[in-house]
Amino acid sequence: MSVRGKGNIMSAATYRALASVLMLIGFYVVALLQLAAVVAFGFWIHQWASGLATAKLIIPLLLALGAVLVGLWRAVRTKSEPAPGLVLDERAAPALWAAVRELAAEVGTRAPDEIRLVPEVNAAVAEQSSMLGLVGGRRTMYVGLPLLQAMRVDQFRAVLAHELGHYSGRHTRLGAVAYRGRLAIAETIGRIGGRNPIGWVFRGYAKLYLLVDNAASRRQELEADRSAVRLAGREAATSALRTLPALGAAWSFYMGRYVEPGWSAGLAPDDLFGGFGQLLAARRDEITALRENAPDEKPSRWDTHPPVGIRVAAMADAPADAMADAPAPDERPAAGLLADIGAAGLALQADVIAHEGRQVLAWPEFIAATIAAGGQREADAVYRAAGRFTGAAEPGLPTVLDLVRAGRLGEFAEQFYPDSSHEEAAARFAGPMNSLLVNAAIRAGQAHWQLSWSAPARLVGPDGEPWDLTEVAKLAVDPETLDEALARLAEAGVDPAGATVVQRRVSGRDADLVGALANIKVDGAEHDVLVLDRGLVLIADPGKASKGEERLRALLGSVPVAELAARHTFLPYEEMTSVAVKREVPLKAELTLHDGRTMAMQELFSSELLGKHSRDALLTVFRRIGG
Repeated sequence: MSVRGKGNIMSAATYRALASVLMLIGFYVVALLQLAAVVAFGFWIHQWASGLATAKLIIPLLLALGAVLVGLWRAVRTKSEPAPGLVLDERAAPALWAAVRELAAEVGTRAPDEIRLVPEVNAAVAEQSSMLGLVGGRRTMYVGLPLLQAMRVDQFRAVLAHELGHYSGRHTRLGAVAYRGRLAIAETIGRIGGRNPIGWVFRGYAKLYLLVDNAASRRQELEADRSAVRLAGREAATSALRTLPALGAAWSFYMGRYVEPGWSAGLAPDDLFGGFGQLLAARRDEITALRENAPDEKPSRWDTHPPVGIRVAAMADAPADAMADAPAPDERPAAGLLADIGAAGLALQADVIAHEGRQVLAWPEFIAATIAAGGQREADAVYRAAGRFTGAAEPGLPTVLDLVRAGRLGEFAEQFYPDSSHEEAAARFAGPMNSLLVNAAIRAGQAHWQLSWSAPARLVGPDGEPWDLTEVAKLAVDPETLDEALARLAEAGVDPAGATVVQRRVSGRDADLVGALANIKVDGAEHDVLVLDRGLVLIADPGKASKGEERLRALLGSVPVAELAARHTFLPYEEMTSVAVKREVPLKAELTLHDGRTMAMQELFSSELLGKHSRDALLTVFRRIGG
């Protein structure tokens, strides 16, 4: 690197140091000025009003300003502890350590004290600094295992060079100053009520601080990119940068499609990261297409990183002397930088993933059990509806088939297809019937779901060949062809009597919170109401209305939603036959349940919402249930 280039980096780093420190100091100067203004205001008011009136006006303002001191104290005392991850020693990653030390020497900084493997599509540097980040300390480099699984050696070297480039420009040290500033301001803003006028000034200053700090952060990213180009080559640096968003999308797809459904069903894969490696290999062409066809991002002054397109363009414009010593391409898999990436993945999983009693299965069994569990949930919803419709105590597939034989399937199915006639609803029920038959076949042990890393899982029979029950399902929804459908099922070894309801009532397990309202009247008594994607949690005798939002945040931050649903009254949406919304703001509605009960719900003027969207989320549910 030329002397001139180093000077440019240091001047930019100095700019950020001054900007971060001065903006942080300015935050407390503003606080002191407001404190002086409040004292002066209090003195002036005291001359014209009683001491009690003065106290009522001044004390809330003094409490708000006291939050500034609390925020500062917490910012100074908070320690930047290392994030969870698997510490890699020389034996586990000899080639990785050698590469990191070589690159650190090239950029002119000392190597990190430790390298941690983390379950993220990311790499980062951190330093356990002190004195608001002005005094350096132990350095840690975080390396995402998915990067090692997906990248070439030269691409991964570009990532490492970029992160070490932050060290060389003293970005990490100064980043700690910015971090402390963000922490102090966030602590202060979080402690000032939204209706307190003093908070308006601080919130405006916080936005200004972020604008200044983020602008400096974007410059640092471009500076660190120069190290990546110089030490890994332009092609490796640009392709690594373009790979990151595609790899992030692949990881999100993998977790959402393959892992999380089973996790929610009480299951866990035996090799979480090994599975991702198999998906990468099977979907290589799709990931390449994602990388090559990524949409251009629009720059924003609130971003901490410039858009990929801008960074790639800056790399393309790198001066020729910066490329003089660029190494030759190295297309070997970056996984080779670890002694055994498979063992490292298993060790990382054991170190950072808490299975919490889930059943651990090999991938083929995990996928089969995951999809079967989802199918059972869908079947149970139909069976519960059939039980409510017929009065059957133990509803199941025979209950639904009896409705077909009696010519009442259309009447029953109309609740799923309210815009259809009885005949149309019966015909459309062939889709749900197919799911019920698949569930019956799996419970009979005659079929299972087969894992595929390149396509959706497929249903196969005992011989391992694909099995499609679509035609049988079409026969099963018509009274005239029902016997033929039953004969085909019997020939395949499937007994409908074995397919009955498992979960007789919806629970809040693995439900998602979509909103919450404090101090809502339910049948005349105040409750806190949690709005889940499956039903409502009604918490009786909640407490003071003036602390509703604060109480909800504390409650949801300390207890899982599923536990709250089990501990308090849980009302599933499927048990509501209709909802009459008599007024939207403040909300007033009447719920009618399948058992004939009615329930009045009314929002009070003293009620509080957890987020502005909570009432809208509840109204959306009520509109879907309808009347």
